Amino acid sequence: MKIITYNINGIRAAFQKDFLGWVKSTKADILCLQEVKANTDQVDLSALEDLGYHIYWHAAQRKGYSGVAILSKQKPVHVEHGCGESKYDEEGRMLRIDFADLSVLTTYMPSGSSSEERQFFKLGWLEFFSDYAEKVQKDFSNLVINGDFNVCHQAIDIHNPIANRNTPGFTPEERAWFSSFLNLGYIDTFRHFTKDPHHYSWWSYRAGARRKNLGWRIDYQVVSEEMISRLKRCVHLPEAKHSDHCPVLLELH
Repeated sequence: MKIITYNINGIRAAFQKDFLGWVKSTKADILCLQEVKANTDQVDLSALEDLGYHIYWHAAQRKGYSGVAILSKQKPVHVEHGCGESKYDEEGRMLRIDFADLSVLTTYMPSGSSSEERQFFKLGWLEFFSDYAEKVQKDFSNLVINGDFNVCHQAIDIHNPIANRNTPGFTPEERAWFSSFLNLGYIDTFRHFTKDPHHYSWWSYRAGARRKNLGWRIDYQVVSEEMISRLKRCVHLPEAKHSDHCPVLLELH
C-alpha cells in the first residue's frame, strides 16, 4: 500500500503545474492533501475521479485558506470530516478515513508564525490533537497520521537549529510536545528508516532556499507502534514541485 501526504499549497495552482500527471505517475493508493485552499465547487475533480479515486474534502470556512482532502482508491467504511471542535473545524484542519483494519488521518496543523495569538492557538491545538489521536487509536490499533505538523522535532530536522531555536515551529514547547506525542505509542516513519541530516520537506520561497536545501522537515507520516512490522519504506519526493513543500511517501506491506 502506498500512502502519500502532500501540502499542496493551493490545488488550483497545482493543477496548472501538471499535478494530475504527477498523481497518475505515483500510483498512490491513498493521497492526503493539505492546504487545498478551495471548496469542491471551485475545482474540477472529475479527472482525479477518472483515475479511480474516491475524494473526500474538508474545506475551511474562509475561502482560499487551509483545508484538507483525501483521495483513496478503496472506498472507506467511514469518513470523519473534522474533529468535532468548531474552532478547529472551521479552519479545515483534519480529515479521517476508516477501513476495517486501518484508519488514515490527515491534518494541517496551525502555523503560529503570524502572531503570538496564533502561536497560543497552535499550542492549544497540539494538546487537543494528542487527546484526539489517543481516542482514535482505541478504535483503530492500525493508525496512520500524516500531514503538515508545522513542527520540526529535532535539530537534525532544520537547516539552522541555533538561529531558529525560538522560532515558531521549532520552539522548545513544540519540540517537547512532539516527543511526548511519539511516546504515546507512535513511530516517525521517516526517521525509522533515515537517520542522516539534510532531509527537509518545506523550503521558503525566498533566497533560493530550496535550491540550496535550506529547509525544515515539518511533513510527517506517523504510525502506531503496532504497525512496525508493516513498514516497508518512507521517503521524501523532492522532485515534485507543485508547492513549497514536497510529498512524503509511506509504503506498507
